[in-house]
Amino acid sequence: MDLTATTADLAAAATEVSRLLPTRVFDPVLAGLVLRAGAAGVELAGSDREHAVRLIRPATVHTDGEVVVPAKPLADTLRGLDDPQVRLVVEGSRLAVRTGTARFALPLLDLASHPGVPELPPAVGAIPSEALAAALTPVASATSKDDALPVFTGVRMLDIGGRLELIATDRYRMAYATVPWSPEGSLNVLAPAALMADVARLPQHTVVTIHADEDRVALSWPGGSVSTTLLAAPFPDDRARKLLEAIIDSTVVVEADALAGAVRRATPYSGPHGSVTLQIEDSELRVRGSDPQTGESEESVKATIEGNRVTKTFQARYLADALKAFSGRRVELRIQDGLRSTVLTSQPGEDGIELKYLVVPLRTVA
Repeated sequence: MDLTATTADLAAAATEVSRLLPTRVFDPVLAGLVLRAGAAGVELAGSDREHAVRLIRPATVHTDGEVVVPAKPLADTLRGLDDPQVRLVVEGSRLAVRTGTARFALPLLDLASHPGVPELPPAVGAIPSEALAAALTPVASATSKDDALPVFTGVRMLDIGGRLELIATDRYRMAYATVPWSPEGSLNVLAPAALMADVARLPQHTVVTIHADEDRVALSWPGGSVSTTLLAAPFPDDRARKLLEAIIDSTVVVEADALAGAVRRATPYSGPHGSVTLQIEDSELRVRGSDPQTGESEESVKATIEGNRVTKTFQARYLADALKAFSGRRVELRIQDGLRSTVLTSQPGEDGIELKYLVVPLRTVA
């Protein structure tokens, strides 16, 4: 293998692949990055048996070939180069990284021992990358980080006829979104949120294809793809949808950014439980924090109020995550009686995305 490519392109791609791969393994080949040079340029790929990534970058290929090298050392080496062009060439049992004034050599790993990078499942639909990121990012933020309950670490993805439905919950909050898309087949999966977190890294102004079968789900775009195995746990669809049917006790319409700022400023006073209180008045929302150690805070935010004047207390970080999803928009808080969830929602924007975020209150103050 022998190729010349833009250093910045290779460095960014190698970093993305190495970020996915495990660093502590008994067999070093499992932490290897696969380089494949051919007519399309150079492909950088890797897999940890569950997740996989392929990235294609332009290159002048002098000799076709395929090798496996340690991922992190290659990424670190490429990031440290100042030269605009770099040459990668196999020299015996080494991959040489060459510039005009320097040479670095990485050991070649056993290509035959590498588990390989799985092919993509069949395509089931397409969607603009910006729309997918706008819907998936807030939904994925509602997932749990506790792997002991895998059903709550995933995002439910379902085709509902011209719209893509997304649901996630960690039992204390839930996010729901639907977004227009172009279906090509059936989609009904529970995808790990780890893959969803990569959505924000997708190239802008491109179309993303969603792939799925009974074992894997993947996202692909011109020049790359990511895929992962599905979660086997059944998602409580019916119960989740019933939570969206709010029996409203009070409705508050407020600028999301203004309320988010008040919550952020109250957080240092949120006490040992990290809680802030929303007190609904006639024409404003009061955001309060109280901590025996640090003191108290109170701030008023203008709002349109309908219904009863109530007081609710929430985990500050959960409420902040929910408001972040509505940044730049007016948000409607549909507050229910007792300890039932408060539903945050807004009118769909030009992208056609419908978004709802549910947050469970900590307690109700009379």
